[in-house]
Amino acid sequence: MVAFTDMARKKEYSEEEVLDRAMHLFWRNGYETTSMKMLEKEMGINKFSIYSSFGSKHGLFVESLKSYKSKVKGLFEKFEKSNKGVESIKEFFYDSISLTKIEGSEKGCLVTNTYNEFAESEDDVIKSQMEAFMITLKEIIVSKLRMDPTKDEITVQKQANYLLLAKHGLAAAARVNDPKEIEDYIEMTFQNI
Repeated sequence: MVAFTDMARKKEYSEEEVLDRAMHLFWRNGYETTSMKMLEKEMGINKFSIYSSFGSKHGLFVESLKSYKSKVKGLFEKFEKSNKGVESIKEFFYDSISLTKIEGSEKGCLVTNTYNEFAESEDDVIKSQMEAFMITLKEIIVSKLRMDPTKDEITVQKQANYLLLAKHGLAAAARVNDPKEIEDYIEMTFQNI
């Protein structure tokens, strides 16, 4: 009888590194446009390894969203800790635009891009990821607006809804507009808040 030793192949890649590459590819192209061939090329691993590590393209995408959220965690922590009220929200808008410049050729916000791409989808996993992100963002915005004692709760809620939509607009604009237009958009957004 032959004794079997550890026959499992050892991974010759870092899941964290290949996940980061996949995240950037999804960020640039969206979920539907990104093919398995594109993922294999970008990640530097074959389809079998992708399925082995992440289960499916969908599983890889969900993990990419989680990775993105961990990347923007510092941005959210700074936003949450800031005690400058509306000015904190404005800083968050500018910081979120700066993030895309640092990361590379990606455009906008991966979460907003995904939110738009999956708006009509029946994908409950992705929708729950997006809803959780948006709920957290709105809660922080509300907390900053409440720092202004002149705002009643109705005004706070209306302005929070407006700013959440403005943040979506900002993410979409960041895909195509130049920096001066983006700056003007942010400044005009906060002119009457």
